[in-house]
Formats: sequence, structure tokens, C-alpha cells
Amino acid sequence: MTTTAPVKKPVAKASTGTLLDFKNVAMQFPNGTVALQGVDLTVNRGEFVTVVGPSGCGKSTLLRIASGLEKASEGTADVDTDRIGYVFQDATLLPWRNVQRNVELLAELHGETKASRAGKAKQAIDLVGLNGFETSLPKQLSGGMRMRTSLARSLTLEPELFLFDEPFGALDEITRERLNDELLKLFTEQQFAGLFITHSVSEAVYLSTKVVVMSGRPGRVVDTFDVPFPMPRDPDIRFTAEFAELVGEVSHALREGHH
Repeated sequence: MTTTAPVKKPVAKASTGTLLDFKNVAMQFPNGTVALQGVDLTVNRGEFVTVVGPSGCGKSTLLRIASGLEKASEGTADVDTDRIGYVFQDATLLPWRNVQRNVELLAELHGETKASRAGKAKQAIDLVGLNGFETSLPKQLSGGMRMRTSLARSLTLEPELFLFDEPFGALDEITRERLNDELLKLFTEQQFAGLFITHSVSEAVYLSTKVVVMSGRPGRVVDTFDVPFPMPRDPDIRFTAEFAELVGEVSHALREGHH
């Protein structure tokens, strides 16, 4: 992070609205494994883009490049914001800290005052519906509540770009659907851009403004689908013929890309 970044960035945002722009991105690991090849991907303000693909196709690697944890071997990976939220497959909570203190963690690491981080944590806890559980330890929470805590922790950074690495994959279907609804509500209210990884095609279609389908390794983009259903999204859209048809089309593209 440089001192000049905040001065330069707003100009680019105002002109393009593109927060993430991958052009011809490839990733080869030191052991020779090629995880990604020729990936073009953009995420604009107000977009929720979900990536589906078979296991091992480099979906998580995409997020790691977007967050700066990995550097692409080839191509350009431009991310036009420093305010990035990252929610992992596992809630990654500190077991000795209660909900309030876990949610404060990132603000604390960013050097915010005690009062500031407590205020931000309270607001984030309200947003994810964990009021009354502030003093609970992670071991006292359900899987869904642990993911809500993880989500709240990232919300304290007020992210412009939110990265989600299969955050609901380990949850039962009812909890998962409820968290999908809550995430969409947050997306509508907070106006962040989202890049979400999942193995579930119906979850991808329900959450997204755009679904990107990747091939088997090395992962490349084989198809992109715009999702026409308006936001905020009615949970009952999942039971319509139009929804089922789009899920079918994405599933077909996923099967084709796997060969």
C-alpha cells in the first residue's frame, strides 16, 4: 500500500466503476501445476459475480490473486480498491475471543481505537443479526452463527469488494438458504461488489447478477450467464420455472466445460 494510492484511485473508479479486472491471467505453482490459464474476469460496482467450476479448477486461486495473497504468473490482475473483505470456507475465529472481540479483530489490526472498533463491531453484529450473542465464544455457536461472525468481522472494514470462498459449503441446506437471503440483503444495503465461489449452481444463480463457469484444471472461463432476476431478490424465485431453466443452462455449461 503506497501513500499515493488514495489520491489516484477515485479517478479510475469514477471513470470505469470496475473494481476487479483480470486479463489473460494464468497461475503456475512452483511444483509445475498450472491452476489457471487465460482467465478474463471483471467485477464492477453493484455486481455480484459467482464462479462455479469443478474441484481443483483454480477458483480459490482466483480469490487469492484478487486479495493480493498470490501473484499471477501471467496476465494482469488489477484491483481498484484497498477495502477488501475476505470470507473463507472456515469461519477462522479465535476460539478464546467472544463474538464481539472476534468481530473487532480486523479493525484492531488496522490500528483503530478501542471506541471506534467497538462501534463498528456493534454495527456489523446488528447487520448480521447476532444481537445478544456478543459475549458467546465460538464453541457455543452453531455453524451458521460462526459464519455470520466471520461476515461481521469483514464488514467492519466497510469493504468495496467482498471475496467469498465457499463460505456456506459446510452448512445444512436450510441454514445455507437463510444465509444466502441475509447476504443478498447486505449486498443490496451496503452496495459492495461481490466475487463468490461455490460448488452449488442453484446458490450461484440465486445470489448473483452474473455467473461465470470455469473448466477443469487448468481453469479457464468457458461461459458467462447474466442473471435477469431483479434485486432485492424474492426467495420464492428459487421455485419458478425461469430459475430452474437458468440453473439447468449453467449446469449444462459446467458439464461441458468439465470434459
